[in-house]
Amino acid sequence: MFKKLLLVTAVTLFISCNKEKSTTNKKQTKATSLNVPFEKFKLDNGLEVILHTDKSDPIVAVELMVHVGSGREIEGRTGFAHLFEHLLFLESENLGKGGLDKMSAKIGGSGANGSTNRDRTNYLQTVPNDALEKMIWAEADKLGWFINTVTDPVLAKEKEVVKNEKRQNYDNRPYGFNQQIIDRNLYPKNHPYNWQVIGSLEHLQNATLNDVKNFFKKWYVPNNATLVLSGDFDTEKAKEWVYKYFDEIPRGEEITPLAKQSGKVAKTKLLYFEDNLAKLPMVTYAWPTVPLYHKDSYALDILTEYLSQGKKAPLNTILVDDLKLTSNTDMWNWSSELAGQIQLGIRGFNNGNLNDINNGVNNAFKNFEKEGISDKNLNRIKAGLETQFYNSLSNVLGKGTSLASYNTYAGDPGFINKEIDLTLNVTKEDIMRVYNTYIKNKNFVATSFVPKGMANLALKNSKEAIIKEEKIVNGSEEKFDAKIATEYTKTPSKIDRATEPDYGKSPTLNVPTIWKNELTNGIKVFGIENSEVPLVRFNLVIDGGQLLENMNKLGVANLTANLMNKGTKNKTVAELEDAIQELGASIDIYASKENITISGNTLAKNYAKTIALVEEMLLEPRWDTTEFELIKKSVVANLRQQKANPTTVTRNVYNELIYGKENIKSKNTLGSIASVEKINLDDLKSYYSNYISPSVTKMHVVGDINKEKALKPLSNLTAKWASKEVIIPVFKTPEAPKKSAVYFYDIPKAKQSVISFGAPALAFTDKDFYPATVMNYILGGGGFTSKLMQELREGKGYTYGIYSNFSGTKAAGPFTIFSRVRSNVTLESAELVKKIITDYPTTFSDKDLATTKGFLIKSNARRFETMRAKLNTLENISTYNLNTDYVKNREKIVNEMTIEKVQELAKKHINPNKMIWLFVGDAETQLDRLNKLGFGKPVLLNKK
Repeated sequence: MFKKLLLVTAVTLFISCNKEKSTTNKKQTKATSLNVPFEKFKLDNGLEVILHTDKSDPIVAVELMVHVGSGREIEGRTGFAHLFEHLLFLESENLGKGGLDKMSAKIGGSGANGSTNRDRTNYLQTVPNDALEKMIWAEADKLGWFINTVTDPVLAKEKEVVKNEKRQNYDNRPYGFNQQIIDRNLYPKNHPYNWQVIGSLEHLQNATLNDVKNFFKKWYVPNNATLVLSGDFDTEKAKEWVYKYFDEIPRGEEITPLAKQSGKVAKTKLLYFEDNLAKLPMVTYAWPTVPLYHKDSYALDILTEYLSQGKKAPLNTILVDDLKLTSNTDMWNWSSELAGQIQLGIRGFNNGNLNDINNGVNNAFKNFEKEGISDKNLNRIKAGLETQFYNSLSNVLGKGTSLASYNTYAGDPGFINKEIDLTLNVTKEDIMRVYNTYIKNKNFVATSFVPKGMANLALKNSKEAIIKEEKIVNGSEEKFDAKIATEYTKTPSKIDRATEPDYGKSPTLNVPTIWKNELTNGIKVFGIENSEVPLVRFNLVIDGGQLLENMNKLGVANLTANLMNKGTKNKTVAELEDAIQELGASIDIYASKENITISGNTLAKNYAKTIALVEEMLLEPRWDTTEFELIKKSVVANLRQQKANPTTVTRNVYNELIYGKENIKSKNTLGSIASVEKINLDDLKSYYSNYISPSVTKMHVVGDINKEKALKPLSNLTAKWASKEVIIPVFKTPEAPKKSAVYFYDIPKAKQSVISFGAPALAFTDKDFYPATVMNYILGGGGFTSKLMQELREGKGYTYGIYSNFSGTKAAGPFTIFSRVRSNVTLESAELVKKIITDYPTTFSDKDLATTKGFLIKSNARRFETMRAKLNTLENISTYNLNTDYVKNREKIVNEMTIEKVQELAKKHINPNKMIWLFVGDAETQLDRLNKLGFGKPVLLNKK
């Protein structure tokens, strides 16, 4: 999760770790034995502090949660909470310019991050435990020594950043305005949830410095905040530091909790919107429900999952299988602190009439009313929630966020050990009761999003929803100079806060013990035993993927993988789903450019049974013709929608420019509409029989299981799955172009230009690959530390984010710079990027080298924390034949890096005069301007 990217909508839901074996019509009371230990104390100024120790890795997650989100704003002044999510990272009196972002890189942190929702804002990251005092010092600066650093230029620049975030996540995305239309009709105008978390750009633009400072002084106070430390630390030392740095911050004014108030829909509202970026029609229904922790919210969670998830879900039975109007349905319960809502979203196929979908929804609901939910299905859903619960506890940051959320919303972090019982005790009667209470014959809001000029596809009697879209005019933005030093009077303190605390004892890099084995049929198995939670994650990676396809039948690997999920020889699709879910497991088969992967996650006690199902799916596919046609229809729909999504257009066009149209590596892994429509079931069977072989398969296992128990269930797979030779074609990556060229793909009226600049570069196995990655850290690989981010986002406000990376595999991949920039600074952004990469070899400094080394060495303390991270390590080792301690070799490369080596690598692998410069945006206003970039006349790729 990159900084300020997600507007989180709800706290983590914790579910029972005791699987319920049966549910009867009689109400039962179940209690869990779950006990997440913690210690809580409170400072005199009202700050509530929670400590949770976990000694499994030498790291600590630090989270500051402030009880203010968009719901604490007032009409006409929206977006302030989200704005402060941004501002609080930039600078404080004692950390100086660059603030926590700058310090995070130096100490090897996961990256200072945060999110805002309707009810709270949180600031969080995971750091090596030797930096804990530094983090407590820095977090205290947020509340006590920050607001003076916010000046008019700082505010003006961050307004531009927020605007770019809105353009990226809403304005320039298909269906991006949907939630805004729903919420302003589901909640009265004066309700705190009537507006979106990101707020109104007009309100933000009109906000004065005084408005912003007053908002901060009211809400960002110790008596409205919770600090959580979770990980490997000395609790007595931590308490000492918390008191030292937080205790003198003055208490704020008393804050009265907001009253719970549900949404109101006096009469069903039907609205439609013609979406410039949507190629497929979509309908969304919304009903007002109940807030967090209301007893009905737990039954609503299960109800919505039952109605829409899985082959036998009532909505899918009608709309997917019978009527074939969509490829899937999605229904969810969204409970926030003050109110809740249920939403049901369904995207139709090309030219599909949403009235037909509406009829199908009504029929599905009628079927549910007759049949209800069975004991088996209720238990099945609870089993899946059990595994989700353990996943939520698999890292210290997840535990820290959950403790902070329970303390903020429930006033009791101990609710983490209580709430799960409320889900565990949901009955069939509860499910039907909440359906009757909140959905059946109740008023709702329904939005129909349709392609431009196709209002006839919307629900009948819908009224047009009016969205005030932003107009981007060249030179219209407020001028500012972000490099002007901030001048302010420093806030006094009883202690020396200007000096950054020293590091504690340095943690040692603990590379986990890795075991290996090769089965008799050729499968190579790699594993790590880890007993933090009773889970096992695993995957089987089968080499080949799209590389083995025929150019005339692109998309076969993807269709094959998808169809292998749809039943087995002896199990229908529904029976297979039930078998997996009853174990609390998940199994997914998917294809990529170079592999087909079977990925699994299960309770450790059910590992053997889960592997038995994997074996069945792998060796005995059902080859169901009906499912095959449904999958093809879904893929074609996705391909159609991709044509209007600027980000996916950029990815697909960039790959063709990098690799050339005749190279299969340039192709979309989904194929094309034309190629998918030509593929038949025999093509899939041929691919399967020729290329799915243990000779090109590697298995990776991580979790609460030893080598012997991990290998034992594989004996049947070894005996039944015969090996055959598979030769993976080698597709040579072209050389970098001799000179730069500019390409433009037109998306009329786009609010942003999506840019991809780069050239073919290195393979993962190249001796320069990791050194080049080290070199790139300060250029564009280091997040907010990078020069690209500092100049284009922090210096100019042109973008929400910009990154660069090397992406080689066994074959050479490109070096790429990617961003989404405001349309009217398309040229200016490209010119600035060109200057940064041209100057990079000469501007890279001793300080940059120290920052690079500090991050890449110290961040290794976090390298093996999560099960996913351990699995990635095993995949790297097996794929590229690395030593099990290859991380230590990389440490040596970092330690031996010099400025001269960085300069040499930059000159060798990043040349702005030998690159592809691709722009996807509004050609009418931006195309001709790019003549000034100096690389010749831009080539328009999609001339009308």
